[in-house]
Amino acid sequence: MTKKHTFVICAYQESPYLEECIKSVIRQRDYSEVILATSTPNDHISGLCSKYDIPVYINTGETGITQDWEYALSCAATPIATLTHQDDVYFEDYSKEIVRAYDSARMPLIFFTDYYEIRDGKYVRSNKLLRIKQVMLLPLRIRALQRSRFIRRRILSLGSPICCPSVAYSLENLPRPLFMNHFRTNEDWEAWERYSRLYGDFIYIHKPLMGHRIHADSATTAMINDGGRSTEDYEMFSKFWPGWMARILTARYKASERSNDI
Repeated sequence: MTKKHTFVICAYQESPYLEECIKSVIRQRDYSEVILATSTPNDHISGLCSKYDIPVYINTGETGITQDWEYALSCAATPIATLTHQDDVYFEDYSKEIVRAYDSARMPLIFFTDYYEIRDGKYVRSNKLLRIKQVMLLPLRIRALQRSRFIRRRILSLGSPICCPSVAYSLENLPRPLFMNHFRTNEDWEAWERYSRLYGDFIYIHKPLMGHRIHADSATTAMINDGGRSTEDYEMFSKFWPGWMARILTARYKASERSNDI
């Protein structure tokens, strides 16, 4: 069987969670290829890739979060690929559901799923933030609305409910670069905003198919702690709203950041 999907593990330095991530994706090899890309090669990464027979691609060009993401996805040889975050885990039906959705899609842009948070090793199935995101995504449960530019832009105008590590990219249908080298934490929201203008489908799989880890060393947590997140949020809201409304929404969004506290 020719595989249509690739898990591209984007590894950085020496994550203590990398092996757990690898184990979660290699058990889905019936449906997916598994590769790893890094700009920080080291014995920890090479040892795990050797142990689990995973090809390694090393970014020797420009580095940074968006540059590393762009390079990682460029290594995939399949029509769809998931930018697999090294700290997260993917449940056993993730790739099967993604491939099934791809096979039934006409013009897919991205596929994404619901998710659990992982906090202190425990899976959180529901909290205020997760419930808000699920409510925001309600319109996209309707297949006919997944192609509506108006609907998805209205959703994104209130924030970014799409979980970045849950996303599989339809590489044949998206323009390059996939990510712009500008933001530190809103690079995914900025990408969804650009994709939302395109003809095609945002395919929402309303099932929790992965676990997203919240921990003190994450880039998002660091950005919130140093106060830089609000500046990026205001810039994103300004793509949809006049300045006064963008400021109100930024203040509301800042209050929701408490859910990322450890």
